[in-house]
Amino acid sequence: MTTFQGRGRLHLFDLDGTLIRGSAAAVEISRQLGLTEEIAALEQGFLLHGLTPDEFAVQARELWSALTLEQVTAAFEGAPWLAGIREVWADIRAQGGRCAVISLSPDFFVERLLDWGVDSAHGSQWPPVPFTAPVHRPGILNATAKVSIARRLCAEYGIGIEDCVAYGDSMSDAKLFAVVPVTVAVNADRHLAGLSRHAYEGGDLREAYELVRNSAA
Repeated sequence: MTTFQGRGRLHLFDLDGTLIRGSAAAVEISRQLGLTEEIAALEQGFLLHGLTPDEFAVQARELWSALTLEQVTAAFEGAPWLAGIREVWADIRAQGGRCAVISLSPDFFVERLLDWGVDSAHGSQWPPVPFTAPVHRPGILNATAKVSIARRLCAEYGIGIEDCVAYGDSMSDAKLFAVVPVTVAVNADRHLAGLSRHAYEGGDLREAYELVRNSAA
């Protein structure tokens, strides 16, 4: 295992609403299936009515019973990604740091970002597409799991949580923002109000990254 020399930072990125502006993996996948209204209802249940991440996944799995790999690819390629993602990750690594994506979204979507240069990508564990198995509830991530994964990555890379930078947009990032010292709210909702050191509104990750690039952790 390669560990950092000195004080290389670990940058932790949320996916839905953060790297994908104004949308989410589930929304983009559902769009390919003509199920935008159905997924919107599930999203409302999650955001407003206490639907748990594992129950959301179980119900989404039923909506997506006919999902194909081609549709996942189309959803990924058609998502409204922020500009500059690859460039930011390349610069982080050039500075001696690491970058990771931690998301509640399905791993079969999140892990495609490995091809963009992120060091590690962590999503909820879903069955392979096309589905022949149900969702395994214990494999679905939640806000607490984001903190656990961040701490595990710190241990693997030989750094402390004080050397992390977190980027997020919503309530699923609040627990991580509470333990990471340098945080950036990216096109964020009210749940991160007052919790972040920096705030960014816009469509280019390079601009959000610039807010912390030279700051001391």
